[in-house]
Amino acid sequence: MYFPFESSAFVMVVHVALVLAIGVRVVMRRSVRGVALSWLLLVVTLPVAGAVVYLLIGERRIGRRRTHAITTLRTDFRQIARATIPTDFTAVPWSDLPAAAQAMDRLGRSMIGFATVRGNSFEMVTDTQAILARIVRDIDAARTSVLMEFYIWSDGGAADDVVDAVIRAAARGVQCRLLVDALGARPWWKGRQPKRLRDAGVQLRSALPTGLFRTLIGRTDLRLHRKIVVIDGMTAWTGSMNLVDPRYFKQESGVGEWVDAMVRFQGAVVNPLAGILVGDWILETGEPLHELIAAAGLGRAQPLGTANVQIVPSGPGESEDGLLQMILGLINAARHELVLTTPYLVPDDSMILALRGAAGRGVQVTLIVPEKVDSFLTRYASRSYYDDLLDAGVVIQLYRGGLLHTKSIAVDGAMSMFGTVNLDMRSLWLNYEVALFIYHREFTETLRTLQKSYALQSTQLDPTVWAGRPFRERLIENTLRLFSPLL
Repeated sequence: MYFPFESSAFVMVVHVALVLAIGVRVVMRRSVRGVALSWLLLVVTLPVAGAVVYLLIGERRIGRRRTHAITTLRTDFRQIARATIPTDFTAVPWSDLPAAAQAMDRLGRSMIGFATVRGNSFEMVTDTQAILARIVRDIDAARTSVLMEFYIWSDGGAADDVVDAVIRAAARGVQCRLLVDALGARPWWKGRQPKRLRDAGVQLRSALPTGLFRTLIGRTDLRLHRKIVVIDGMTAWTGSMNLVDPRYFKQESGVGEWVDAMVRFQGAVVNPLAGILVGDWILETGEPLHELIAAAGLGRAQPLGTANVQIVPSGPGESEDGLLQMILGLINAARHELVLTTPYLVPDDSMILALRGAAGRGVQVTLIVPEKVDSFLTRYASRSYYDDLLDAGVVIQLYRGGLLHTKSIAVDGAMSMFGTVNLDMRSLWLNYEVALFIYHREFTETLRTLQKSYALQSTQLDPTVWAGRPFRERLIENTLRLFSPLL
């Protein structure tokens, strides 16, 4: 016999039990307040579905094996750093730079463990076709090793030329290792190019593979978001660009071509960049470290040039809030000018406060973001922060030349950040990223020239016009903002 009252009571008991169980777990993990409140709201609103989603992606679970491997790597890389980055490599002429630069270096050492290295030459390449062509040229010149890792790899156009160059390198005996994210490059993994590469003798691995079993032992949305190329241990590339030809990539998304920049480095900084890439390779393959050192040419690079660069890797198990602390330190160091570019703006409260504080103390703060992005949720969540920034005097430029994908910060013409990290919660807490903090006037001036070119293709957001947007738009923005820590 059916008793609706008893059934309703049972559902209510389950509801309360789930909310209490997940609530206690959220509270005891001492997450960032905004993140914790977002999860509690989701679980209270959708108890069963919310509980399932929380158990799948609510915690930065990376699995016992990976945790142990990362801990082991930390010990190994401390030994490698001592061997490949001699003391004189870190003898930076701090007296020629703002006092905040040396303070940033100390912060990076204490939070991340990586010191600034002097003696680096750089070339900023901002045309995507030129980037791909130059990478092909470097691969064709390789004599011992080609190491590459990317979040997205997509076939079509000039990206295919890179595949052909790697195959040519492998044919002449160069050791080629390619690490590509399993989820970010999922369509590519199902195509023909992976087989072509393996048949040619290229060592190809997927990073952070997904699947039901892996879902049970760790989160499957923790992604390898780094973009690094190291040739012969002497030349390195990094920046915002995935291994794609933007003329063929995501053309159906309606945002235009992706706009990126990469930096080609030679000098001492190639050693830590190669070390990060090698570490990621070991985590996925278990290959012995000592076998990779010689093959990768680790430690081969010597000081060359004048740029001072501090490498800051980040990701679950590798760092907690170290990267966020570095970005906040850079923002708070600004005295005259602060310019930021990011494709995805979903910051936490501390970053919003830092930006507002900079504008409040008289710093000219400019934020350049794409007018259109390829994610509905991120698009509206990002817009919810515009009011806070505009009210404080921050200038917001909406880039109209495509999906601006460059991630950069320039401070007072003397210090800058450049790399793979977006100003959003996913990059800061969930992805494996690499950011470069550069204490060098020439690099920062070069970056400012690039940022100015973006501003010329942008429209400044008028605070009055923005305040008059429809109520429906504001409601969507502010609703999605509640879940911004989960995006």
